Amino acid sequence: MDDLTPILQRIPQLASAKNPEIKELTGGITNKNYKITVDGESFVLRLGGNETTYLGIDRQVEYECSRLAAQIGVAPEPIAFLAPEGYILARFISGKPMSSEEIGTQENITRVVASMKLYHSINKFPGFFSPFRVAEDYAKTAHSFKVKLPNNIDWILDRSAEIEKAMYAHQTLTLRPCHNDLLNGNFIDDGTRIRILDWEYAGMGDIFFDLGNFAIQHEFNDEQDEILLKAYFGQSTDSQRAHQKLMKIMSDLREAMWSQVQIGVSQLDFDYAGYGQKYFDRFESNTIGSDYTNWLRAV
Repeated sequence: MDDLTPILQRIPQLASAKNPEIKELTGGITNKNYKITVDGESFVLRLGGNETTYLGIDRQVEYECSRLAAQIGVAPEPIAFLAPEGYILARFISGKPMSSEEIGTQENITRVVASMKLYHSINKFPGFFSPFRVAEDYAKTAHSFKVKLPNNIDWILDRSAEIEKAMYAHQTLTLRPCHNDLLNGNFIDDGTRIRILDWEYAGMGDIFFDLGNFAIQHEFNDEQDEILLKAYFGQSTDSQRAHQKLMKIMSDLREAMWSQVQIGVSQLDFDYAGYGQKYFDRFESNTIGSDYTNWLRAV
């Protein structure tokens, strides 16, 4: 266990605590997180991973987005921000994690959408997120760290540009506050509402990325995608279906390119190469064939 005493002494709420109970929360592949209990009250201290600025993470933006999302009851409330490191202390949310199978039921998809629409309706987040710019930026960053990218990286980025052109060539994107990292470990059911953790990639973006990212991270099938879209929009159109399907593909590309940067910068013991290959493979398989062509046309 790392000695957190010097850090805790910089946080007014914890500085005078006698014998705080500290437990490392495992499972993260970017940061280190610790549950800290003092006088019966629990918090989570988040220590950013090595060189996470290369992943496009701005901890001040993360803090502000999570603060705004906490005000509407979706995110844990952040109560301290330590500069310059960007360490964040937030209140611990008591609840239970949800498996992919559990979260993929019609009832829970509807509950996730309720939380999603709450933060999508916030007036403004700081920061900006585009999976298209992220993929390009991650490729440049990985290259600068001498990471060997796939031999067909130019073809991959051409597909990304093709999707972006299809989506936005004839319609203007309305930016909304988005989370952009809706993987399974970031959901907690507090018994009333499904809360969402980890706002480090949050910013103004396309709500369809949240819809696609949430769906692909839980490996939704066509039926679950339809439940998701109807829960969000009431009725779904061909354009909305295509938009979400294409953002599922872009979510995979973001994840694959994210892993390439991590190969270059992370000091955590994790198989980023194997992790990324899964997403590259799925990206390629989903960008060849008639479905992909039809989505480009329909969007």
